[in-house]
Amino acid sequence: MQASLIPISCTAFLDRACFAKGSLQHVVTTVKDSLEDSKLAQILIFNDGTGKPIDVDFRGSTAEVLDRLSSESGEGHAAVTKEKENEQPARKVGRPKLGVVSGEVTLLPRQWEWLKAQPGGASVTLRKLIDEARRVGESESKVRAAQEAAYHFMTAMAGDLNQYEEALRALYAGNEALFNELIDDWTPDIRDYVKYLAKGAFMQEDN
Repeated sequence: MQASLIPISCTAFLDRACFAKGSLQHVVTTVKDSLEDSKLAQILIFNDGTGKPIDVDFRGSTAEVLDRLSSESGEGHAAVTKEKENEQPARKVGRPKLGVVSGEVTLLPRQWEWLKAQPGGASVTLRKLIDEARRVGESESKVRAAQEAAYHFMTAMAGDLNQYEEALRALYAGNEALFNELIDDWTPDIRDYVKYLAKGAFMQEDN
């Protein structure tokens, strides 16, 4: 019985045209069943989440190709699963219903005064500040991930296209209008996929 692949959304390019997209299993099957060996060597498959190329050994039958991928992805998944199993749950202290954990906070007198003057008191204010900092941090992480995904793909597929370096600078500067303008005359499939990968890089903060 063939092992199943860990779900990965990906896109395959032949030269500079999108050849197939979907799950890794679907894309690999489509590519393997549709192309001759000479063309298989030219196929590049990219992870839609990271923009990085996926190394696929197309030797043998379609079933053999998928079995190799299943084995490789299964080993990685097993390692992560084993690591999580070995993790010990943190012991929580405080009121169980709220999941509150007590701890020591060292602040200057003026900072304590400000906290105590806020609605709800020091504890409520600290929790709100932490939640806001986490929200901002998560947004920034998503932006960085989108920037990196677009960068990885652009480096592999668009390095010789017009205004490539300028487009990268616009990407990292968060200038969406300029970025789209600079890549507008790129090969359509390349341009559209870059925009797809980079869409999270231009997220606007809610006012």
